[in-house]
Amino acid sequence: MREELLAIVERNSRIDLKELAVILGVEEIDVANELAALEAEGIICGYHTMIDWEKTSIEKVSALIEVRVTPQRGQGFDTIAERIYKYPEVTSVYLISGGYDLLVTLEGKSLKEISGFVTDKLSTLESVLSTATHFILKKYKDHGTIMTKKYEDTREKVTP
Repeated sequence: MREELLAIVERNSRIDLKELAVILGVEEIDVANELAALEAEGIICGYHTMIDWEKTSIEKVSALIEVRVTPQRGQGFDTIAERIYKYPEVTSVYLISGGYDLLVTLEGKSLKEISGFVTDKLSTLESVLSTATHFILKKYKDHGTIMTKKYEDTREKVTP
């Protein structure tokens, strides 16, 4: 039940407990208890709402920042990653393989605001060696959700 429950909740965190119980073939109280246990164990870390900001009047810019750092003795990348993820504009930090060590995603009101964060805060951290900034221009799919609808020609076909 646990794996199936996690898969369902990951796709739709707003699903009703009653509906979950029916899908899983168990009692509603069992679903509630299992969800509580998954939260207590830190397996379920949070519930989020995905918003297509392009469809609102709110200006929001997202960027992916690749960061090359010097790992700290005995702590690796954990200390610098923690310093970075504590900034409120940072939405995620990942340890990655390849030419860079960390991938940082952040949001701001403008390109200038994000650039300022990179130059004034991120690049000035002691163990940061270099950064590469990539602005997100358009989201096609995010967290498994398709963000754009494929264009369909709705004009009536005219044949001679």
